[in-house]
Amino acid sequence: MIKHIILWTLKPEYTAEQKEEIKKNIQLHLEELKDKIPGLLDISIQTDNILPSSNADIMLDSSFESEEALKGYAVHPVHVAVANTYVCPYTAIRSCLDFEK
Repeated sequence: MIKHIILWTLKPEYTAEQKEEIKKNIQLHLEELKDKIPGLLDISIQTDNILPSSNADIMLDSSFESEEALKGYAVHPVHVAVANTYVCPYTAIRSCLDFEK
């Protein structure tokens, strides 16, 4: 199994209210990918109860059957559409950690 962890920091120009709406949209649309992408076993987004010691706004925690499934997810049209519409326009920083479990 492959774990795919992403941390995003939202752009600083958004108000707290705007950030909450952006985070809700990101969570809703990414979690809807669960049954739409081959090899994606699990996906969850953490946006609530973030402690002040954190320096990221959103965490994606996902699992894939294989490294090939992760590569397929990266270019899958449904994932690309969600990322280009709900994530990339609003985020300033993206960090990624992929590992075999």
